[in-house]
Amino acid sequence: MQNSGLETIQSKKIDHQNSISINDQKESIVSFIEDVPAYLNEAMRKYIDDHPNWDQHRLMQAAISGYLLEKGVTSLEMRRFYTQSMFCKRSMSGSI
Repeated sequence: MQNSGLETIQSKKIDHQNSISINDQKESIVSFIEDVPAYLNEAMRKYIDDHPNWDQHRLMQAAISGYLLEKGVTSLEMRRFYTQSMFCKRSMSGSI
């Protein structure tokens, strides 16, 4: 399954200059590859197809930061990041 992950990464080139950042500040970005069960991948794909103002990166960032907040992470930075990922301008520009 690692090969399919590598093929996906190699086939997609991210244009960081044209992508919309949640924060206007320069951020340290860490990328990771993780295999997910097919049913989770399918649910994510369906959600993104149904909500075009979301993408896989925003969905994962909102999910991880929301989970950490629920588990007791009390960082102001984390709260701000979660709120901005859930309610960014891009989310309000599409159909609600």
